[in-house]
Amino acid sequence: MHLTIPRTRKRISLGSAAILLVGSSLLAQLLGFYRTKLVNANFSPTGPHSTDSYFAAFTIPDFFFFTISAGALGVAFMPVLADYLAKNNRKGMWKLVGSLLNLLTLIMVAAAVVIFVCAEPIMRDIVHVRPAQLHDSVVIMRFLSLNPLLFTISGILTATQQALGRFFFYATAPLLYNGCIVLAALIFSTANGHQGGPWHMGITGLGIGALVGAVLQLLVVAAGTYGTGFRWTPHISWRSAEFRQVLKNLPPRSIDQGMDQLESIVETRFASRFAVGSVSYYNNAFTLQLAPVLLIGTAISTAVFPRLNNRLSHGRADLFREDFLRYLRLIIWIALPVVVVSYFGRGYLAHLIFSKNSTDIAYLFGFLTVAIFFRTIYAIISRWFYAQKDTKTPLYVSIFTITLNIALADLLTQPGGYGLAGLAIAQSIVAAVEVAILCVVMILRDRALFERTFWSGVFRSVSVTGFSLVAGYVTVGFIPLGAADRGLVTVGTKFLILAGVVLTTHFAISGLFGLEEARPFWRWIRRVLYRPVKIEY
Repeated sequence: MHLTIPRTRKRISLGSAAILLVGSSLLAQLLGFYRTKLVNANFSPTGPHSTDSYFAAFTIPDFFFFTISAGALGVAFMPVLADYLAKNNRKGMWKLVGSLLNLLTLIMVAAAVVIFVCAEPIMRDIVHVRPAQLHDSVVIMRFLSLNPLLFTISGILTATQQALGRFFFYATAPLLYNGCIVLAALIFSTANGHQGGPWHMGITGLGIGALVGAVLQLLVVAAGTYGTGFRWTPHISWRSAEFRQVLKNLPPRSIDQGMDQLESIVETRFASRFAVGSVSYYNNAFTLQLAPVLLIGTAISTAVFPRLNNRLSHGRADLFREDFLRYLRLIIWIALPVVVVSYFGRGYLAHLIFSKNSTDIAYLFGFLTVAIFFRTIYAIISRWFYAQKDTKTPLYVSIFTITLNIALADLLTQPGGYGLAGLAIAQSIVAAVEVAILCVVMILRDRALFERTFWSGVFRSVSVTGFSLVAGYVTVGFIPLGAADRGLVTVGTKFLILAGVVLTTHFAISGLFGLEEARPFWRWIRRVLYRPVKIEY
């Protein structure tokens, strides 16, 4: 199949790409929250059909996808694509894309067979699911067995589209995935005594929603290849130096991603030490923590990454450093008030995502808010290494920090420790340690990287956050979360007021302090207020 159209399209600007990705990420996170809320509302966290089985079932398919494929889809793959584009060699680029697509497809088909056939012993002996939830978790995981393959194909195609400056299909496709799980939660609901509606599948029906969502996501992504000149051939270019380079860079990043997923499996085992429902509560809190990381850190870094690659591909290390520092400061400036909103709004958010047992989730999420800041920064810092085709340094640091995290989690969740909250405390400590180590390595490699201007800007952002903290504290005092508060309107309105006060304070004080990051916002305000209106007579 060969798809091509005249090359008359211009790339969208970096700012437009960032806005598109942040906007679509916001929609995806809102839909993801709604999905989680529906799962919590329509299925019980306790009993033989506990939501624990749903959350546990994703651990192994995610492990296969992130370990085998995810490392290739961005950091090991896109820098090589950037080199091809810099040389205007699209024919070679498509050969590389096809080779990687064919190789990973074969591997992921084998992984799907392993997941499907060995689902029961894996969930029983590795993830350590309780006997009462074992059947449901096995059924769900078998539905998910094809998802790593589908996500791999989607990921390769979207990585290529990003390198070409196309972000729309990458940004919108995940909405279908979440949407399908939302529909499955409604169709197979067991709330109010119903046994899975007309389908009688209950919580295992969520596996069908996830599978259908992955298929639809792939179809949307495939539509994004139209006009790129993509030509698929059943061939793997083993002799290609560039393909071998991708394969060489892939193992460190894959192991890094695999370690993260291994950590998730271990945390699920630790959470299962406690009462039924603990796996669900921790996953809900972790979902709340992950949302701002994806919305700010991942979305902005994804938009910036092709530009960083292009700077180095054209030999402009000076512009690479300048762009990196600019967007690192921007992410820090945005992340700080978001952490303030997350901490003071933890009760509101937990109540929105899980009306029952929201106190447990809010308690866990409070400890995870520290991790929000450092995980968000990590998203852009890691790309400093990946743009230079260095996947080994983040791997070595990740191995150390994940080992530390597992040790801390085991220690802090022991009897007499912090209980389930020990997992959240360990996450925040390790997130800070990982960023600190990577920053030290960056300074040793480039002494001029973090110059005085950068630290001055960061210090002023932190100073502004002091005002945001006061604003958040005062606002919560005026609109506390009451025990009788129910519904999206009541709880959501209070949270929006809190977020609005904190963010407005942050933007306003940043403008008074003359922070560079706030200038585009204030320029936009001035244009809106003072732009003359054309009046026709």
